[in-house]
Amino acid sequence: MEEFLVTAVGYLRLMVEATGAAIIGIGVLSTTFRYALSLLELRKYSNTEIRLHLGTYLALGLDFQLGANILATAVTPTLEEVQLLAAIVVIRTVLNYFLSKELERERQEVELEPKREAPPGRYGVGQDY
Repeated sequence: MEEFLVTAVGYLRLMVEATGAAIIGIGVLSTTFRYALSLLELRKYSNTEIRLHLGTYLALGLDFQLGANILATAVTPTLEEVQLLAAIVVIRTVLNYFLSKELERERQEVELEPKREAPPGRYGVGQDY
């Protein structure tokens, strides 16, 4: 029974870790797409909005990675594994803390920016008739 539990938790850890990596990958691709749209002037995103978009994905992905590390040591931890997990938790918690602070600051910046209006159409009122 213990072997089954160890195997099941091992597979679960791999799934959680893969999910975290996928979230980060999707965030990078999505942010790159937004940045390209902004460079091509097809959509207007400020650098702050782009960083905020990426930051949310990074924070979520880091949470999944931390969960995977916890699962890795949940079944039969050795002292060395627990120490390694403690170091990883501290590092990732500090990263997450500063990333959250940065995201909060960026959100406040975005909220303070004046709202963008639609560009005027041929008739000068934002729509063409």
